[in-house]
Amino acid sequence: MILAVSTMTCGGCVRAITKTIQARDRHATVAADLAARRVSVETGLGQDEVLSVLAKAGHQAQPAPG
Repeated sequence: MILAVSTMTCGGCVRAITKTIQARDRHATVAADLAARRVSVETGLGQDEVLSVLAKAGHQAQPAPG
C-alpha cells in the first residue's frame, strides 16, 4: 500500500513511522520518499489498521492517490 503522510518532514519522522509499523508487524517492509511525503508499506496488516497505528503515533496518513 502507498500512503501519503503529511506530517513526515524529516529523517526522524521516517524512522518513527517505520518503527511504529514494524512494532505491529515485525516483517513489514517500509520505504519512505521524504520529498514526496509518501510511504510504501508491504505488510500483512490491513490498511485501516496501519492508518490507525500511525494516527495514534501522531502521523496523519491517508491512502495516496493512484
